[in-house]
Amino acid sequence: MIDMSYVQKQIEMKKREEILSKHPYKIWKGKDNKWYTYLPNKENGRILKKKISREAIENDVIKYWESELEDPTITEVFEEWNDRRLELKQISNATHLRNTQIFNRHYSEFGNRRIKSLGINEFEEFLEEQIPSHNLTAKAFSNLKTVTKGFLKRAKKRKLISFNVEEIFKDIDISEINFRKVIKEDYEEVFSEEEIPIIINYLRDNPDMMNLGILLMFMTGIRVGEMVGLKHDDFEGNIFKIRRTETRFKNETGEYIRTIKEFPKSQAGVRTAIIPRDYEWLSRSIKLQNPFCEYIFVKNGERISTQAVRARLWRICKKLGIYNKSPHKIRKTYGSILLDNHIDNKVIIDQMGHTDILCTEEHYHRNRKSIDVKSQLISSIPEFQTAK
Repeated sequence: MIDMSYVQKQIEMKKREEILSKHPYKIWKGKDNKWYTYLPNKENGRILKKKISREAIENDVIKYWESELEDPTITEVFEEWNDRRLELKQISNATHLRNTQIFNRHYSEFGNRRIKSLGINEFEEFLEEQIPSHNLTAKAFSNLKTVTKGFLKRAKKRKLISFNVEEIFKDIDISEINFRKVIKEDYEEVFSEEEIPIIINYLRDNPDMMNLGILLMFMTGIRVGEMVGLKHDDFEGNIFKIRRTETRFKNETGEYIRTIKEFPKSQAGVRTAIIPRDYEWLSRSIKLQNPFCEYIFVKNGERISTQAVRARLWRICKKLGIYNKSPHKIRKTYGSILLDNHIDNKVIIDQMGHTDILCTEEHYHRNRKSIDVKSQLISSIPEFQTAK
């Protein structure tokens, strides 16, 4: 027979030991034979506690920390949610870091509030205030909502809150007019029809390792993070597999670490890209780079980072008198070229690694013609010409 009272007692003792092991202050016996420790205090930082026995002081410690667990701060709930998702491998280190940065930006003060003391109205008002306070774009606010919804659902599961989490986001009093608009001109977002041959010819005439990688981006639309993760056996003729990407996170000491994860940005990112036939030589030239290294794009024994590629592209743009653009603008240029040439939608989303054509059309399609060319096209319309 199992003695349930004994089992329960063992569970309680283990729980007691766990709480005491996490207590940040020493428990000690004074010269007066009394037992002492400190407990956290909002006003003074900490307060001294005194009891006649060790058991009594330990009971005070346990009572304090049990009350904390029953009503944690918003920050404590967020950290539990974010850390748990990482431990369960539901998110990457990079996503864990991004969630933390978003939370810290907005919840630095509000996060100290006890979650049980707050209702749906306080969260609605807090979120509405963040838009003007931080001059948020619609995308930035969407990221804040995602993080907030995540940790509140965790709080709901722990029965720390009773309100419907989804109701917060239904009742928030905002519209598109509330958000900061980011206006970017076409010349900032894509390489124009005049710039393309200039930079392509430069890359082709100066075929070092970094320039070959940038040229591959122009010819295939591969993301820069995917490019720096390529290996020799990914290539076969004028096609290559995309299976990895670079990710960035902070280690225990707060240092940023860049590493390769064995999965691209999304499920749709797992794909086989095609290099145009006139550039099949590019595949051969790339494979000759660092033939004995695991990764292709390696310098001085170290895999090059996405940041190094960005710096090289910036120097090339400056040298050629082209408006400085990031590697992602190469990808936008590639998507725009495919759409401008009326390539089959399925081929476009396969090459881009998108889930549907709407993503490419809405976020990647920009006008690559110069003002002069657009002026000529409009001026050539018979209805806009002076009658002779």
